[in-house]
Amino acid sequence: MDDKPEFIWDIGTAYDFFTSLDVLHHPDRYALRGNWAAGVRSRLPAKKRELLHNIVKNSVVWPLPWLARLPEPHKDVTAVLRILTAIPASERLQELTSCYLESPQKELLHRIAAQGQWNESDLETLREIYREMYRKEGKKKKVTDEDVRAQLEIWANPVKFGEGYLAALQTYYEVFFQEDEQRILSALQETVAHAQQLTAELTLPELLEELSQGLQFDYADLKIVKRVRMAPSFWTTPLSLFMQLDEKTEEWIFLFGGRPVNVSLVPGEVVPELLYQTLKALADPTRLRILRYLSAEPLTPAELARRLRLRPPTVIHHLDALRLARLVQLRLGHEGRRYAARHEAVKLACEMLEDYLNLS
Repeated sequence: MDDKPEFIWDIGTAYDFFTSLDVLHHPDRYALRGNWAAGVRSRLPAKKRELLHNIVKNSVVWPLPWLARLPEPHKDVTAVLRILTAIPASERLQELTSCYLESPQKELLHRIAAQGQWNESDLETLREIYREMYRKEGKKKKVTDEDVRAQLEIWANPVKFGEGYLAALQTYYEVFFQEDEQRILSALQETVAHAQQLTAELTLPELLEELSQGLQFDYADLKIVKRVRMAPSFWTTPLSLFMQLDEKTEEWIFLFGGRPVNVSLVPGEVVPELLYQTLKALADPTRLRILRYLSAEPLTPAELARRLRLRPPTVIHHLDALRLARLVQLRLGHEGRRYAARHEAVKLACEMLEDYLNLS
């Protein structure tokens, strides 16, 4: 792939502002200490804490597509909160979700918002929409009535959501995120400077793999990419997001890791986070066996499950831990997910351990 797309650099803390909420409510997913995440959430008043919990848990809004489309090239939190404040409370829910909701889900939820109520028929319809959505995506995710009811209740009260969500975000910024913003911003700026150098040296597939620390894409799938909005994220490192924003302009967003390997997500942590995650991931006989198989050849979770004689969900759990520790490479293609060992990550872990033990 010789032709490179146009790169747009989205440098700002607003991406981390929103993704940090997902990390704090799903700490296990990001290998974050649960007690520290709970301590951060406890800084919020009870009602605002409960509101954010329900919104994040039930995936009511996903602000990243909306944020990516904002015209500001440098997206700091205060600017984004100012934009949200300017949107009427009754319109905030639809504004935040308009970028990604599709028919018939969009028509159903907008009708409920206009009516201010929902019924059991709406619950069944929305439940089936999610089931079909997950089926097409190949996800074996259970849709509970509790989750669907929570979404319908929020959509039936758009003004209440608009007022409560903005107030909760403002409080979260004041009681926690603002104090960590400068640390995040300096790390993001360093990451972007390094990434900009790489764009001149690597092809797009090589660039995505390098910045994601192990995520591979098929060359053919990237031919339609004309513009890429590059957004580093401190909080989600090393996990990445690569998705299309606009079919007409063929614009995509790439959210990639923006936290240095020697910096911990938890402020003041002495042990390097990557070192801890790597040693923790390797301190498991099943994961060591997985790495041994993946060192010989790339394999799918199903193939690994047959060799290990384990259930596929168990294997995927171990692969997720190895991915967070940057020990495996993940290739995304039409045939599904295929993993391989990242030998350079194992060498890096040994070097980090030696450096840490030799600190005076």
